Amino acid sequence: MAHRSAAAAGARPLEDDVAALHAHLPAFVKPADVVAALEALVARSETEADVCASALAPFDESAHLEGFLGLPGLEELANRWHYGNYVAVRGKDPEEEGGKVFESMPLYTRLGMHLMFYGALQIELLRTSVIIKLLKELSEREGRIYDSPQSIQSIPSFIKTYSLSLDELLQPDIAKYSNFNDFFHRKLKPGSRPVKDPENTALFCSAADSRLTVYPSVGAAQQFWIKGCHFSIPSLIGEIPRSVRARMFLGGSIAIFRLAPQDYHRFHCPIDGVIGDITEIPGQYYTVNPMAVNESCFDVFTENRRSVMYMTHKQSSAPVAIVAIGAMLVGSIVWTVTKGSVVNRGDELGYFAYGGSTVVVIFPPGVCQFDEDLLENSVRPIETLVKVGESLGKSVLSQAAFDEEAVLAAADKKLDASEDSSSSPFVRLKGVMRKLCCI
Repeated sequence: MAHRSAAAAGARPLEDDVAALHAHLPAFVKPADVVAALEALVARSETEADVCASALAPFDESAHLEGFLGLPGLEELANRWHYGNYVAVRGKDPEEEGGKVFESMPLYTRLGMHLMFYGALQIELLRTSVIIKLLKELSEREGRIYDSPQSIQSIPSFIKTYSLSLDELLQPDIAKYSNFNDFFHRKLKPGSRPVKDPENTALFCSAADSRLTVYPSVGAAQQFWIKGCHFSIPSLIGEIPRSVRARMFLGGSIAIFRLAPQDYHRFHCPIDGVIGDITEIPGQYYTVNPMAVNESCFDVFTENRRSVMYMTHKQSSAPVAIVAIGAMLVGSIVWTVTKGSVVNRGDELGYFAYGGSTVVVIFPPGVCQFDEDLLENSVRPIETLVKVGESLGKSVLSQAAFDEEAVLAAADKKLDASEDSSSSPFVRLKGVMRKLCCI
């Protein structure tokens, strides 16, 4: 589905908070009904060529599926409400005409969110092995379906539904793709995503065709965007707080690239540097839609499956972490580079197979200065549409100026101070109250 203008989207009310997820569906629609609907959507992907009749259907075009899915009220919802997100158009004021567009949420994401946020007790149910196993099995099954030769039948309707252009594809003949996933992580022609000022190694660029938010610190990200109770850099990269890697990025800056199903799903290098270690972190398969990321009771980024690549920035010698995060119905995360490789901004790093997903780039404190327009939009808060190679920001350090010892020493002071303050009765009570809010 092509972007809608803000004016066109305004013709219907927008469902934009978790409370509305359940107020808008009849009370008798229970989690078991939603589970059955998700299973039916995935199963239908195997036989149905039209993506609007299966999991990838935009919610606004799903009214005709009410009877098939057995969800009373679906037709009224799809006809009455908009389900999705506004995103800012770069170079324009989001508050002015043409400054933002609307993107519809896929049907499977909307149903998955209903299951995730059904209520306090149901949130605990979601964390049980039964529901976790279900989401994992559905994701893996969808991946197998779209890896099958028969799945090529869905490519034409996918292109039509999401208004995709074939002009920039390395292989524009869709008959040459072996299956749907082969097309999903399609390659582009060389030069399709030019990097701004490629000779200037102090600059950083966008890592993906995506919707982007940037924050100078994790604290700022939590204030405006990531509302999960337990989000932290150590939990994101799978490290204990006192590890060298966790301390290296404590207080650092963060860029969040969210990819939607219609996007080009290969992600690229935001820096000029050298590839280091890659670590795999098992996890769940929850949606990365902003409504979930913005929910205080849910830690999407640190609970989902993710893969972390560490790099060294050529100009400053600073470490940089690139976290690829899977999501609901994402089949796999594949890296196409190896340790020790020297890469430049815009070079391919890897790809996601099927579904929406996210790339998070983490810089140590005092390394990155993000572009002002991206910062302004992020604190509104609203995501900004970007493509690979567009400007992200720049290094504020001179050649080889990163001081690892100083960064680690500063991190130790912060951790020591935090441990001292956490022993006070007031802070302990505050922590208990925070946890109670997430039950």
